[in-house]
Amino acid sequence: MTNFIVKKVAVLGAGVMGAQIAAHCVNAKVPVVLFDLPAKEGNKNGIVLKAIENLKKLSPAPLGNKDDATLIEAANYEDNLDLLAGCDLIIEAIAERMDWKHDLYKKVAPHIGANAIFASNTSGLSIEKLAEGFDDELKARFRGVHFFNPPRYMHLVELIPTAATRPEILDQLETFLTSTLGKGVVRAKDTPNFIANRVGIFGMLATIHEAEKFGLSVDVVDDLTGAKLGRAKSGTFRTADVVGLDTMGHVIKTMQDNLQDDPFFGVYKTPEVLTKLIEKGALGQKAGAGFYKKVGKDIMRLDFASGEYVPGGAKAADIVGRILKEKDPVKKFKAMRESSNPQAQFLWAIFRDAFHYIAFHLDTIADNARDVDFAMRWGFGWSVGPFETWQAAGWTQIAQWVKEDIEAGKALTNAPLPSWVFEGPVAEKGVHTAEGSYSVTKNAYVPLSDLPVYKRQQFRAPVVGLGGADPKTAGTTVFEDESVRLWHSDDEVLVISLKTKMHVIGDGVIKGIKRGLEEASKGYKGLVIWNTDAAEGGAFSAGADLQSALPAFMTGGAKAMEPIVRELQDTFMAMKYSNVPVVAAVAGLALGGGCEMALHASKRVASIESYIGLVEVGVGLVPAGGGLKEAALRAANEAKGNDILQFLKTGFTNAATAQVSKSALEAKAMGYLKEDDVIVFNPYELLHVAKVTARSMFDAGYRAPLRRPVPVTGRYGWATIRGQLVNMRDGGFISAYDYQLGDTIAEIVTGGDIDQGSYVSEQWLLDMERKAFISLLNNPKTQERIMGMMQTGKPVRN
Repeated sequence: MTNFIVKKVAVLGAGVMGAQIAAHCVNAKVPVVLFDLPAKEGNKNGIVLKAIENLKKLSPAPLGNKDDATLIEAANYEDNLDLLAGCDLIIEAIAERMDWKHDLYKKVAPHIGANAIFASNTSGLSIEKLAEGFDDELKARFRGVHFFNPPRYMHLVELIPTAATRPEILDQLETFLTSTLGKGVVRAKDTPNFIANRVGIFGMLATIHEAEKFGLSVDVVDDLTGAKLGRAKSGTFRTADVVGLDTMGHVIKTMQDNLQDDPFFGVYKTPEVLTKLIEKGALGQKAGAGFYKKVGKDIMRLDFASGEYVPGGAKAADIVGRILKEKDPVKKFKAMRESSNPQAQFLWAIFRDAFHYIAFHLDTIADNARDVDFAMRWGFGWSVGPFETWQAAGWTQIAQWVKEDIEAGKALTNAPLPSWVFEGPVAEKGVHTAEGSYSVTKNAYVPLSDLPVYKRQQFRAPVVGLGGADPKTAGTTVFEDESVRLWHSDDEVLVISLKTKMHVIGDGVIKGIKRGLEEASKGYKGLVIWNTDAAEGGAFSAGADLQSALPAFMTGGAKAMEPIVRELQDTFMAMKYSNVPVVAAVAGLALGGGCEMALHASKRVASIESYIGLVEVGVGLVPAGGGLKEAALRAANEAKGNDILQFLKTGFTNAATAQVSKSALEAKAMGYLKEDDVIVFNPYELLHVAKVTARSMFDAGYRAPLRRPVPVTGRYGWATIRGQLVNMRDGGFISAYDYQLGDTIAEIVTGGDIDQGSYVSEQWLLDMERKAFISLLNNPKTQERIMGMMQTGKPVRN
């Protein structure tokens, strides 16, 4: 395959999706031009410029760094169509109207480059019909591409070819979406709403139907169908509110208009409750009311019978909660089906409906069962896909139960399960095997894609039954205990994976890092700190393990903590000055000590979704693992002889206000990541890039940095910052204790009560950190904050 590089992207349509797709391209350093209609008044690019400005206000933020909004080039269809000739990928993202899209295609087609890929971002329109009117050459380069909202955060992108789309075009686009934009790509067939929305919206409609049948309220249904099932905690009805009831209604209408021969067509009827809500403008979260409505601080729920909002908050019955906690899926489903509790019967019904639906439609919507599972996991936030769930619960037994319900008239339709469910290889092995996942059309097991881009994913997204390497046991284990695992894959790089909850740093992790440094120096090209759940949203490290340190504090007081803190400092310094490169593969939370661990690595390779910060003031403490020392050091390096104080403000403010980056891009702006640190967009590639980075550093002749004295601002800088803190305290912006903590941080980062321009060692600053930390531990207000955090998980302001 030729090396296809997307050098520039054009996005047609500056609506919600178009603008956010453009934003994510900019996140990935891909130049992008955003088009829309010319404004009728003022600047002709006014519509696009307004959309770009709005990107800065959206939450969750589409941009990793808000300042990058200026990098999106604004254009309009009247004056700037010539810009299309320089774009390698053109994504149309206007409203879901076939006629509007065709009108736009006629306008832009003559300006599209001879080798450019052209795609429509549609949630369900026919790609074949969209391609009507194209010449053969453009039709071969056209396909559907369905980003899920919000595009930065949702992992799923569905790719939908036409019959004429060239296979290499699909491969090129999948490679770009996977590695550059960090997406999980599923290839869908050209059927209404494709895979995820087809199955997901059916599931929501079936859930509403079954909820009414069993007399369950929306809050109980959401409690049953959210986190307890390993799905988005918003459940069913709250998810509909977040998506927008009008959007949901539009997707349902696509199914109504195009699936009239479907045996499940009766389920596609827009529920009466949804119709009434849409008619009165209660469109969900964006309208302030939908299935839920916030009244003051209270969340009210819609009562189906009266149509009024009533107090919510009801939960699943205890007995059903216990059933759902059963770890053995075979026992869980048996208990669900046999229970007389209406909530349990409801749960069995919605699973039965889902299994019935995906089995009946697999051959028409997807190439294989795996694509359905990935679509639901990545597009709807399910931890386990529907086919995986069925297989884990006992394929043959579940199939028999579904068959019995169909024959008894309990199912949504009397259409029988297809014969492949009961016969041939699936009956014997299930839909997922080591050979691959079952394809109805091929009557064979289809292996995972072998595109070269997937060689960058040492541990690809797992599928129940498919097998594959387990990151918790893969490779050769050098050392393992309850805190860490040291291992390698015969590729010259040693990996340390933390095993503690949230990967907190206690005595075992510190000893593990020391051992890792020692082992790495014996014959490896580097040490990578990478955690096995990095791609699944796990933390890099939530910080120091306060819980494990509590016994030492209770028996020996604050003084007993001094050697523990010293050992942490010494370990991080050993990392920094190791003779083999140490690469921190950061993903998710890197807070407090976790942030400091990353700061002391030779280099950082960070997932775009990395949330990094020094948050110790939240528990009444100051960073003591070298975080403030690093802030002082980096400010001095950036100043290059200028007034250090101007460069110190960022590091001080970050620590004093416990600011956490909202992305790896923002972490660079905050100074937690350096300019030459690497940002990775696909979390499944994080380990690969970290290893490549470590090897390349070693092969380039890596040597540890020399220990240099640090110039500090001394009492001048300290007094300057203290003056600002006094104003904030006296103005009521911070509490008296916040002032004390801020003043302590200011003392440390400035070097303390010494002359401006003095030079101190790193150890000087570390000693200041440690002494301040121990002193604060003795303060009752700090103890209040620590106990409050441990009991409630929320910071105490005192």
